[in-house]
Amino acid sequence: MSDELGRTADAAAAGTPAAVGTTTAAPDVRDPSAPLSSAASDRDEGHADLHRRNDRLMLGLIAGYVLFLSGLMIVSGVSITPDVLLIGLGLAAVILGRGRLFIRDWVPFIGLFLAYELMRGYADDINRVVHEADILGLERWLFGGHLPTQVLQEAFHPASGLDWVAMAGTVFYFLHFPLPLAVAFLLWVRHRRAYYDFIAAFIVLSMAGFVTYLILPVAPPWYAANDGLINGPDGLPAITYLKAQGFNDIARLFGFEGRYLYSYTIYEINPNAVAAFPSLHAGYPFLAFLFARRAFGRAGWLMAIYTACVWFAIVYLADHYVVDIAGGVAYASVAYLAVVHAPGWFRRFVDRAADPAVEADVEVGESGDERAWRRVAGRVRWALVRQGGAIFVAGVIGLIGVAKGGWLGGVESPLLLVPWALIIAGLWRAALGAISR
Repeated sequence: MSDELGRTADAAAAGTPAAVGTTTAAPDVRDPSAPLSSAASDRDEGHADLHRRNDRLMLGLIAGYVLFLSGLMIVSGVSITPDVLLIGLGLAAVILGRGRLFIRDWVPFIGLFLAYELMRGYADDINRVVHEADILGLERWLFGGHLPTQVLQEAFHPASGLDWVAMAGTVFYFLHFPLPLAVAFLLWVRHRRAYYDFIAAFIVLSMAGFVTYLILPVAPPWYAANDGLINGPDGLPAITYLKAQGFNDIARLFGFEGRYLYSYTIYEINPNAVAAFPSLHAGYPFLAFLFARRAFGRAGWLMAIYTACVWFAIVYLADHYVVDIAGGVAYASVAYLAVVHAPGWFRRFVDRAADPAVEADVEVGESGDERAWRRVAGRVRWALVRQGGAIFVAGVIGLIGVAKGGWLGGVESPLLLVPWALIIAGLWRAALGAISR
């Protein structure tokens, strides 16, 4: 009997059926292929609901953080400029435990955009034929002889005292770039593939705008008014550039008049006063709306309200014509469609850049894996030094030579674009290397 019981126990341990005629207690082991019980299914569904609630809470906290930071900057007399906001977003990424991933995903984009900002100021140095009267005539023809900026200012601009409409418009003008940047951050947190689509469309829109500024310099309404093209019956300018007044009224209201920092440092380095068409003040928010609507559904339509407010503001402040806004919307739409419906090779590049395996690799480094951190640092170092670095340095040397040494005919020569092309190509190659390494 003892031998029989021993054989039965051995058979049970080995997972083989016991001999006929023996009795053995059935082990309490669940078949992995069997469906989950109702309790287990409810438990998993509860975990999914908790994850969704935490996700919404996290997004709400990020949005609240950005709004609080923006409001604090406004009442403290500090501009909500991209460089300042990027520091805040970087801190948010660190709090979320994604600081290193933020560096990997955002540094190439920031570098390309700053290169564009520095480059766009040379467009009016190359082409000195500025379009003023023709764009003004088109605006008046479209609106039956009326000028929308003049109509709005006659309706809302007070003869004295605070201009509350200009103040609100100035705040919206403030946010024409930072808020799309915040949308990009939300896309990055929730949908990295959508984030890469967004920044690709953003760069396409910016570069298309630069090419247009190079070929077709267009003056804004305030510029034409200063040149005497928009005068009233008394011979004085019929419109006023209200952005400065909006800044000053805000400063007076919050008590920091005379020390309000409202201009982007990068714009002071290389500004372009005749880059009105297409209006990227209109195009950037509209592009953010298109991606927010696609990624966040009904919540994304909130960007449509903000976008409409920006459009009103830039016309009222005399910063753009309605024609400029139409151009910005058209350019943003084309950039969006060009990226979303891009050829297969481009889609493969974007998918590779947003590969979840790369995100997991970087996040392992966030959790303390020093080897993962060294791998990420090695990628960036290899890309910057060995691939894009040499091209970038050549572009910087060429730019200094053109600006200071008069190479290639000096700053008024179209060949000035050559060093800028090298700078952008170097940054782009570094980005590709960081992604593919």
